[in-house]
Amino acid sequence: MPSPSLTGHYQTMNYACAAIRPDFEALNRLVIAQLHSDVGLVENIGQYIVEGGGKRLRPLLCLLCARALGYAGERHIELATVIEFLHTATLLHDDVVDVSALRRGRPTANAHFGNASTVLVGDFIYSRAFQLLVGLGDIELLRLIADTTNQIAEGEVEQLSRAGDPATTEEQYIEVIRKKTAVLFAAACKGAALLAGADAQRCEAMGRFGLNLGLAFQIIDDVLDYEGDPELMGKNLGDDLAEGKSTLPLIRVLATGSAEQAAAVRAAILQKDVSALPEVVRIVRETGALDYARARAEQFRDLALESLAGLDGGVFGANLREIVGRSAKRSA
Repeated sequence: MPSPSLTGHYQTMNYACAAIRPDFEALNRLVIAQLHSDVGLVENIGQYIVEGGGKRLRPLLCLLCARALGYAGERHIELATVIEFLHTATLLHDDVVDVSALRRGRPTANAHFGNASTVLVGDFIYSRAFQLLVGLGDIELLRLIADTTNQIAEGEVEQLSRAGDPATTEEQYIEVIRKKTAVLFAAACKGAALLAGADAQRCEAMGRFGLNLGLAFQIIDDVLDYEGDPELMGKNLGDDLAEGKSTLPLIRVLATGSAEQAAAVRAAILQKDVSALPEVVRIVRETGALDYARARAEQFRDLALESLAGLDGGVFGANLREIVGRSAKRSA
């Protein structure tokens, strides 16, 4: 499998300090090597995924947390690859469930190779992640990642069960994104702390750091579905609406908008009506729902920063704080 260009595909390095570059490049090499298979279709879809790029934010956090905590070994490269594979497998399965056709500016794997092949290769990537994890030989890491994977699956099922349900509350929404997105951020950071031999208090703090960062990240993702740039995001606006997802901007309209505004949004959710997107965009702007969602993301961002109290970490710690600062302000 050819090695893709870092500058073309791994945008995260734009946000990372030069000191982590050797680790990041080692991560990319291991990802490519571990996607190898004697089965041609697995190899083809694996190559397609690698060429698609992505931010690699979750594994980057793992690398940075380990180094910020003074870890001097190399096993964090394997743990970061586990995190990346879990995320990748989840995306493959999500795209099938959501019938998504575009991700990162090009056709999804399911659109290109078909649903059955994509689901099965997602399973292959999940199992490869656990092969790597077992090789680390740490029962606490194994327990953390197993629990995390289970919660992600629960979150995805819960999100699916709430599709087209305008009665979803903000608390229910936060719980869904905690499971389906934030727990993997938490595992990346807490796992790095476990690997680095940090004490229990610091390990828990790093887990909270990742969890709150993940919540902020997902809320902004949901905001961008109504005000983002499709070219920058590499996906179509209104995908959430087409899937009937009651994300925070819509939940806020239903809670605080006028009867007419709430009725329009409720109907769009119930009917999964992407043709209503222009009207919904107008409503979430008029009601301040997007501003409210961004403010909630900033609250979680601040909680993430609080969890780093007492951690210096040199350039690695500084880079973690910079990433957190960007989390609630990004446009893609």
